[in-house]
Amino acid sequence: MPRKERPGRRLRLGFRSAQAGLFDGNGKQVGKHYAGPSWEATDGSKIVGKVKQSAAAPATGAIPWLLLEAKSAGKDGVFSRVTSVQRVATVGGVAPPNGCPLAGYRVEIPYTADYYFFTAK
Repeated sequence: MPRKERPGRRLRLGFRSAQAGLFDGNGKQVGKHYAGPSWEATDGSKIVGKVKQSAAAPATGAIPWLLLEAKSAGKDGVFSRVTSVQRVATVGGVAPPNGCPLAGYRVEIPYTADYYFFTAK
């Protein structure tokens, strides 16, 4: 069981990793997003991203908008030809400014975003 911290002492929240489902326009899950950052389609194709540019989100409390370079890291499929990923329209995802009052707890911070996947011509 996590221990109680001394009154007035704040603990920082540390980023662990992203974990999210990827859904198409009809609400069907077509893949997942996780640490790396990585995106994996249900067909087994996978890409790993590297941040090229970051911009503050216009919404307060939202994680930044990103442009990422993508490299294929899985088998041939829907993601294997993706060269870049753009994350926009983010809502949420920023840790509370006051930290966490108890040590040892895992806190999940929900967010939503639109991801656009680009391929070379």
